[in-house]
Amino acid sequence: MVLPFVVEPLESRGRVVRLGASVDRILAQHGYPAPVGRLVGEAAALAVLLGSALKFQGRFQLQTRSDGVVDMIVIDFDAPDRVRGFARFDAERLKEALAVNEAAPAQLLGRGHLALTIDQGSDFSRYQGVVPLDGQGLEQAAHQYFLQSEQIPTVVRLAVGETITPEGARWRAGGLMLQFLPQSTDRRRQADLHPGDAPQGADIQQGEDDDAWVEAKSLVATIEDHELVDPMLSSERLLFRLFHERGVKVFEEQSVHHACRCASERIEDMLRRFTPQERKDMVGDNGRIGVTCEFCSTHRDFDPKDFD
Repeated sequence: MVLPFVVEPLESRGRVVRLGASVDRILAQHGYPAPVGRLVGEAAALAVLLGSALKFQGRFQLQTRSDGVVDMIVIDFDAPDRVRGFARFDAERLKEALAVNEAAPAQLLGRGHLALTIDQGSDFSRYQGVVPLDGQGLEQAAHQYFLQSEQIPTVVRLAVGETITPEGARWRAGGLMLQFLPQSTDRRRQADLHPGDAPQGADIQQGEDDDAWVEAKSLVATIEDHELVDPMLSSERLLFRLFHERGVKVFEEQSVHHACRCASERIEDMLRRFTPQERKDMVGDNGRIGVTCEFCSTHRDFDPKDFD
């Protein structure tokens, strides 16, 4: 679920995301090792945090490409409530990283870039923001994205963990994003902007931190990882713990579930775009064309004669 909220005295608003069955389904379908699962879970929570801000029926995609052990992650969020994802990693390099205790999420990402894409459909142009991955984690990359692309002071917290249920261990992920949105654009611009954070070549003078934003960030910094993934702690209770002295208002929550867009009809349409020789080259030992969805691992077989 996604729960939007606003802290009016601090002129800040944000969202809390809690993912249970949806992220567990993504990770279980692929059987990722735990360190990879944590990173993919963080990416899923971040994608839902950002994508749930869309005010239209569209697609938000988070994608990383890097030189790390996990060299690619793709998370699709179809507004308002569907998420899917997968990752690609090097099993041998992961084993080596675990041996030297260098398998934290930021270490697995390595260096490359994070791309955030908004797709409103064929009638509109796509928007894409890209920030470098220089050995930092997804939280820090998100901060950099908002600083450079949106120029909105933003703080993001992400957490992933496993909980024990009667059915066994289950993955959970959570996140909180808070943004400083005062009426004065000058206050917003100066609130959390320091020369070292500015885009290259920008001429920005350092100003004093805004008291309201300093307080808001300090409160978010007190969040413990377990508070974002504990199914017994509601988002409302977490927000009350953080902001009860100032007052926090919550809005209607939005449910989120795992859903994949793959379908036999779509794959058949794709296969028809290949030449007869290309389809012949795809035929396996069983005499059929096999296609496995990278997102949900569903395998489908097609009779090549159906395309004659």
